[in-house]
Amino acid sequence: MLPDDSGLSIHLITQATRATFTDMYFHQTFLSFIHKGTKKVICPHNGELVGSEGDLFIFPPGSIISLENRPLVDADYQADGVSIANALIDAVYADQPVTPAATGIQLVRREEHKPEDVLALMKETLANTSLPEALRQHRLLEPLIWLRHIGVHLSKPDTDNPLSKVRSLIETDLSYAWRATDVASHFAMSEATFRRWLAKSGHGFAKVLLHTRLEKGLALLQSTHEPISNVALDCGFNTPSHFSEAFKKRFGIRPKEIRSREV
Repeated sequence: MLPDDSGLSIHLITQATRATFTDMYFHQTFLSFIHKGTKKVICPHNGELVGSEGDLFIFPPGSIISLENRPLVDADYQADGVSIANALIDAVYADQPVTPAATGIQLVRREEHKPEDVLALMKETLANTSLPEALRQHRLLEPLIWLRHIGVHLSKPDTDNPLSKVRSLIETDLSYAWRATDVASHFAMSEATFRRWLAKSGHGFAKVLLHTRLEKGLALLQSTHEPISNVALDCGFNTPSHFSEAFKKRFGIRPKEIRSREV
């Protein structure tokens, strides 16, 4: 993992077992650089998209999509995932009209644009601790400038969206025993008003809480070596068995199948 407090972080994602993940939520702009295997994405705007080795998927903030990661016969699925903070997007796309997620998921092909060169630049910038901060900030903008140059649009998130606000709050402490009353109080609402407000986004509180925890659990299983028992507790589940049961019900496979084909 290559994190950076200036707004960009890179995580190596691996997955041993083929699986389809539905209703996945992307809070920030997310880039997926595929190294091994293939990824299929069902986009409400652009239909079915399939990327393979060397291709780049771009997920705008606020996206809710279904995707499938497909390992090779003899190798795990592998990709680098890059999360980009809104401030970096604004620095390059501030003069662009606001078109929230209307562009849908975008796919940049290896043959046309060689997106792996952009990933290499990001990694080099984050790994070089001797860079002056001003130069580091400038270099982190270069990949976004390149994306804009080849016609990629990166939209701003809808920060007033109830789902985005509630998930952001829950993510501050996934292990906390969140109740609707707690979240309602945070937003200075009665519980009844809060539930009506959240329902405008088409989601109920219990489902939002569960999905936020499970999706974080999935990300940790894919990008860390943390024991499953620790992942379960970190994501707010009382026991690993509770986590495993909820995970299988949501994603169709058990947590350990993310990391190993030996089940």
